[in-house]
Amino acid sequence: MHRLIVVGLLGAVMVAGCGGDNSPFSSTGASSTGSSSTGSSSGGNSSTIASVPAISGSPANSVVAGQHYSFQPAASDSNNSTLTFSIQNTPSWATFDTSTGLLSGTPTVAEVGTYPNIIISVSDGTSETALPAFSVAVTEAASGTATLSWTAPSENTNGSALTNLAGYWINYGTSADNLSEKVQIDNPGIVTYVVSNLSPGTWYFSLTAYSAANVQSAPSSVASYTVD
Repeated sequence: MHRLIVVGLLGAVMVAGCGGDNSPFSSTGASSTGSSSTGSSSGGNSSTIASVPAISGSPANSVVAGQHYSFQPAASDSNNSTLTFSIQNTPSWATFDTSTGLLSGTPTVAEVGTYPNIIISVSDGTSETALPAFSVAVTEAASGTATLSWTAPSENTNGSALTNLAGYWINYGTSADNLSEKVQIDNPGIVTYVVSNLSPGTWYFSLTAYSAANVQSAPSSVASYTVD
C-alpha cells in the first residue's frame, strides 16, 4: 500500500510575543572530545592509540518549581571502556546517577533561585572529559505565552495533492535538542496556537503535520522565543 508522507510545512515556525526572538534557530549539543595520539615502536611495525571519552548534550537551563527536571548527556569511548560519570555543584533538589550521568529532581517553591557552575564529566578510568559548566534557574511562576503560526501543507513528497491532512504536533522545550513537551492539534484548519505556562527563559518550538493514516511529516526548523 502506498503511504503518503506529509510535507510542505513553513520552513520556520513563526513565534510572536512581546520581547521575543522571531528568527529561526537551531543548535547542537555542546561536546568535548579529546584528541588521539599515535606512537610507533622503534621498528615502525606497531602503534598505540590513546583516546579519551566524548560527552555531549544541551541541558535545560530552567525549571518551574513543582515540575520535574532531567538531563542525561550522551557519552562514548572509542576503546569501549566502562564509563563513569561525576558532577560538581549538584543542585540541592537534584540527584545524580554516576552510571548513566542522569541529573534529575523536582525543586520546590522554597528552592527558587539559580544553581550555577554545574559541571558533568565522564571518565574511562584513565582520562576524563567534561561538558561546559551550566546553570539551572528554578522559577516560581510559569505565566509566559508564545503564539505560533504556520502554513498548512498542501502536497505530499511525491508532488501529489494532500487530501487527508488530519492535524499537527507542536514540540517544544527549553533546549533545541530536547523538545520534550508536546501539544496535539487534531484540526487541520488551525494554523495558529498559543502555548502558555512558559517559565522565564528561552523556549524552542518545532512542528510536524500528520495525515489521517497517522503518517507524520519531517519536523519544521526550530524557532526560539525568550520569556522575560
